[in-house]
Amino acid sequence: MKYNLLATTEQLTISEATSELWMNLRAVGDEEAKVDRSRVKGLILGWSSLGPIEAIHSLRDYMEEEPDRFKNIYRIMPIISWVKTSIEDIVEEVNRQKEKVSDDETFRITVEKRRTNLGRLEIIEPVADIFDNDVDLEDPDWTVLINVLGNKTGVSVIRPEDKLNIQKEKYELSKKGH
Repeated sequence: MKYNLLATTEQLTISEATSELWMNLRAVGDEEAKVDRSRVKGLILGWSSLGPIEAIHSLRDYMEEEPDRFKNIYRIMPIISWVKTSIEDIVEEVNRQKEKVSDDETFRITVEKRRTNLGRLEIIEPVADIFDNDVDLEDPDWTVLINVLGNKTGVSVIRPEDKLNIQKEKYELSKKGH
């Protein structure tokens, strides 16, 4: 898969949300942005030439200036790498990406799975086994984000601020008077 972003929305607003993601990526300077509906209800695939992390940080900054431009998208998540949906491939990719995690930093594993019979713990346990770090489910230094979409899985070892929860962050902005 060539995509490096996943966005969630309601199935009823998938057309609007797809356009919204594309227009907002263009607004933050990505002239080459691409977006497509996925085969999974309520899920949009995106590609940003800015890279997934930079795109999300730019979208967050833009949302703080123009919150009304974000009406239909719920969350945007980065995909650092795609692998075949197998425990071995997922563990191998997480192991490759975990180099950026220092020994004294905490982590959590978040699994989002669609169109698979794999259980969450089937994925979490072998991934957790490759870390010697402490787990912190509330305020981790790093998140191991695993998005299973049928026979492909997106793997991203990221900082918590590298994903965008639009509804939650817009609510926080409204409390600050934006």
